[in-house]
Amino acid sequence: MHPDHSDPQPLSAQHPVRRTIDPASAERRVGRHRAPEPLRRGPGRSVPGRIAVATGVTCCLGLVGVVGVGEVAPPNLKVREALADRAATEQRVSRDFTRVAPPVAAPAPAVTPSPAPARKKAPRKAPRPAHPRPVAGLDQRQMDNAKAIVDVGRDMRLPRRALVVAVATAMQESDLHNLASDVLPESFDHPHQGSGSDHDSVGLFQQRPSSGWGTVAQLMRPAYAARAFFTALAEVPGWEDMSVTGAAQAVQVSAFPDAYAKHEDRAATVVAALA
Repeated sequence: MHPDHSDPQPLSAQHPVRRTIDPASAERRVGRHRAPEPLRRGPGRSVPGRIAVATGVTCCLGLVGVVGVGEVAPPNLKVREALADRAATEQRVSRDFTRVAPPVAAPAPAVTPSPAPARKKAPRKAPRPAHPRPVAGLDQRQMDNAKAIVDVGRDMRLPRRALVVAVATAMQESDLHNLASDVLPESFDHPHQGSGSDHDSVGLFQQRPSSGWGTVAQLMRPAYAARAFFTALAEVPGWEDMSVTGAAQAVQVSAFPDAYAKHEDRAATVVAALA
């Protein structure tokens, strides 16, 4: 610093430093570093771009409106026109597109299944009465005993002739009554329809317990006595070809072998009514 110069004033906030800028330097600085760059037109800055964005895909219906506008008109006017076109388009779309609910399908009428044809039941055979109507001059007890004999023969699958032989034999031996024996007091302990005195013979066929036909209790049951007779008849060789008297005598070994023949016709009538 030159001695003749006065002391410089101290710097303070009241006296800020003013720097002078050389015009030429400023021009160089602006031109070199701060010269404004030309505006770049992106899709959102140009007028056609703004119009395309404004008139893009509208609503969600996939309608696309493209408005081509030149750069002659002022930008603000074109934008307003584009927005107006877009609003008109949206209104048309809203008015034209009527949202109608899908038609509701009417419920199908209930189909009533046709009833299955009723099956025809096979006619049932009328059950035989427990007490069949008496025939051939028999009373009800005799007819019931004849039925017991026929039922056993049918159960054993024997032919009709065997049934006639058995019924004719019972007619001759006991007159179709279940008889006790005066010789066997115990026979009266069982259901009976009278009594006889031919040794120890009991029941419908006057079978003797002492000869091995069965016990007194067994022979007093009509069904058992009939089965015992049919079993013995089936063991006689050729009984099918014998007369009723011959077949009956082969089983009973009676002292009166010809007595059975007189019952053949009545026995056949009874069997026909029961079988």
